[in-house]
Amino acid sequence: MHKPKLCPARVILSIKAMKTLSSVFARVSLGIMIALQPACVANHTPHRKHPSIAGIYPHLAMMNSQGECGTGAVVPWADRLWIVTYSPHAPLGSDDKLYEITPALKQIARPESVGGTPANRMIHRESNQLIIGNYFIDTRGNVRVIPPKQMPGRPTATARHLSDPAGRVYITTMEEGLYEVDVRTLGVRCWVNDGNSNQGARVFPDGLNSKLPGYHGKGSYTGQGRLLYSNNGEHGAAAKRDPTTPSGALAYWGGPGEDWQLILREQFTELTGPGGIYGNHSDDDPVWAMGWDHRSILLMLLDDGAWHTYRLPKASFAYDGAHGWNTEWPRIREIGTGNDLLATMHGTLWHFPSTFSRENSAGIRPRSNILKVIGDFARWGDWVVFGCDDSAKNEFLNKRPSKAEHGAPLRSNSNLWFVEPEQLSRFGPALGSGGVWLEEDVKAGHISPPYLFTGYDKRVLHLGHRGDRPVTFEIQVDPRGDNRWTKLREITIPAHGYKACLFTAKERGQWVRLIPKQDVSGATAWFHYAKDDGRPAETAALFDGLATADSAEDLGGVMRSLGAEDVPLGLITQNRRNKDRPFYLLNDKLELVSSDDQHRRGKTWQAAAPDPGTIPITLDGHSVLIEEDGQRYRLPLNPNRAAGKPFGEAIGYTRLVREVATERDIINAAGTFYELPARNASGFQHIRPIASHPYRIHDFCSWRGLLVLTGVDADARGERIIRSADGQAAVWAGVVDELWQMGKPVGVGGPWTQTVVKPGQPSDPYLMYGYDQKRLRLKSDTSTEITIQLDPSGTRRWHTLDSLTVPAGEEQQFTFPPGVSAHWVRLISSTTATITATLIYE
Repeated sequence: MHKPKLCPARVILSIKAMKTLSSVFARVSLGIMIALQPACVANHTPHRKHPSIAGIYPHLAMMNSQGECGTGAVVPWADRLWIVTYSPHAPLGSDDKLYEITPALKQIARPESVGGTPANRMIHRESNQLIIGNYFIDTRGNVRVIPPKQMPGRPTATARHLSDPAGRVYITTMEEGLYEVDVRTLGVRCWVNDGNSNQGARVFPDGLNSKLPGYHGKGSYTGQGRLLYSNNGEHGAAAKRDPTTPSGALAYWGGPGEDWQLILREQFTELTGPGGIYGNHSDDDPVWAMGWDHRSILLMLLDDGAWHTYRLPKASFAYDGAHGWNTEWPRIREIGTGNDLLATMHGTLWHFPSTFSRENSAGIRPRSNILKVIGDFARWGDWVVFGCDDSAKNEFLNKRPSKAEHGAPLRSNSNLWFVEPEQLSRFGPALGSGGVWLEEDVKAGHISPPYLFTGYDKRVLHLGHRGDRPVTFEIQVDPRGDNRWTKLREITIPAHGYKACLFTAKERGQWVRLIPKQDVSGATAWFHYAKDDGRPAETAALFDGLATADSAEDLGGVMRSLGAEDVPLGLITQNRRNKDRPFYLLNDKLELVSSDDQHRRGKTWQAAAPDPGTIPITLDGHSVLIEEDGQRYRLPLNPNRAAGKPFGEAIGYTRLVREVATERDIINAAGTFYELPARNASGFQHIRPIASHPYRIHDFCSWRGLLVLTGVDADARGERIIRSADGQAAVWAGVVDELWQMGKPVGVGGPWTQTVVKPGQPSDPYLMYGYDQKRLRLKSDTSTEITIQLDPSGTRRWHTLDSLTVPAGEEQQFTFPPGVSAHWVRLISSTTATITATLIYE
């Protein structure tokens, strides 16, 4: 049970202004900032009437009648936790709510709720109000609201006013709208019209119609005399298919009568600074902008009036997509740990220093990788509370033949996730890939943007080019993050050449950058990083009770998150003792109750997994063969996987792919769970393993923020097993990010099994990303030369790592150097031969 308690005040002061403040003014400012901190929650006893699992309280689930129910903002204020949810496109309001969570974890849907698509939040220190969505909340919890018809649009951010910060604020929308609001009267003035006029939204005669490129606004923030704005999307069919389509914008507004002015045409989300949710204390303070392109995460820094670019690796590519829909609201936010802020971006939880500036850029490093989709988070008592985007009934563009057509929930729902601060570094082992160039022409002497160089145990740079002459690259590092660069080494790449450059533990620095000494065409510089994966081969005790190969009897079942206000989980189960497929409902008290509701039973049965004969994923030889969008891929088998014991035709086939977080899938194939991006975010090209396991899991489903599994040992008991009173049904319940504890990813298999191979014909791509120790075993009936090629970027751009001579009838082995990683590996034979190629991942 979770027990928030009184937490210390957290102080955010100007980085540069504090150097010149008088001691008296500093004390006054300090007192003001402490007084305006969000109220924390007092000590209270655990609430046993509210069952919870792994920090998820099912009774706190939030829902709406729309295609998605995301969490837009989470803020502690007035001795409460305040939350707004959002629908996908509701500029004039919806049935989404403003929620108030009491210290006793009572959920109150405020009667002032107007819904919409809000993700804005700011604490206005002069008027002592929380501004969240369309709501202005004072220190006693009194709520005032701006009706959506008076301020139409999807509010995405609130920022301090340029000329009257004490009396007014700016509210920006996802379609470039810019409003000015009086914090006392709530009077609204429009400077730039919201782009939803075609939906009947009010158009202000004095407002400009914006010509800023991109759409799907995410952030705005005031700093260094400018109001800044970001969007991360693009209209059009290409943006819904190709994640490399030009998209997004970083922009500024100079004042009344002006449109947004473009700074950079890239996808951006978060805009903030050291002042965080309050806004910067001084105009001298820097501003940070987080975004991405097809190469890597982008971190832009506005310092002393100039912009500076930094790059970081992506752990997950499921956040990509030129339409901008897959990112929700990545944030950089204070969590009660002093200068160590928490940032979320592309599947990584990051340490982010509140002192980040041009002369002090040290301190950014990964905490861990995550699978949950986070809209916002805040420190509340002892806990970091994540507001998630869990289960959308409209899976939007995330459709694929391997999924059930009706597997989505019948009512969109999401939940809060209560996490101890220490847990933030205990989810998935951090890894990531990304680059500064991807087959680009670069002039001699051009300096690449700085790329993160710290926080990982294994680091490799894939460096190559397509030019006709050798090119020498100088690699430099910034050892202390003070923008003082030193030479690390030089690497010469031959014409049309490539090298995998491994960095040693002694080669240290905060940032790394590259400088070619000659003009170069088609340059690629792509990094792969990973922390040591110290997970044991054994699964964690929390999975006790799931069926294994040794289970004498299993309880399988098909599940679906159902509709109506109570949003139960429907379960049609089956076991040997009872083959009439009884139906059960799981409620928010975590009770599995028998039901004769035939309508709900029918809706649940619609979610049954497709017939394996109809989906393009099969076991072929000794690998998993996948075909999607005209491409073939192969995945390894878990050598310790449970026997493929059937659950029987009476209950349906084993689940292979399902969406368990909005707009990204999980796949359970041959004993390994994987994260699978939507097809519009590159799909199987950027799949990554989560964990290998020994379980015969029948179905998996997202419900009220929980991950629920069927395939339970009929006689076993476990801490996470929920059983019906009659003993005929059981499920396992937890959080999707607990899958990391199932075990380190391992695999065996290969692209060829006694396969007749033609010379020069590449094998299918075989997954390499996310695995640790890697070996290749080769055997051929004819002497041949085998070329090993890697695809570092996951974009089907191949580079030759090495070649191996394989004498006829003799087995040859190749061990990949520790730290060498890529998204895919493939093989090419020099002669016609019958070859078996086995890759062993340990």
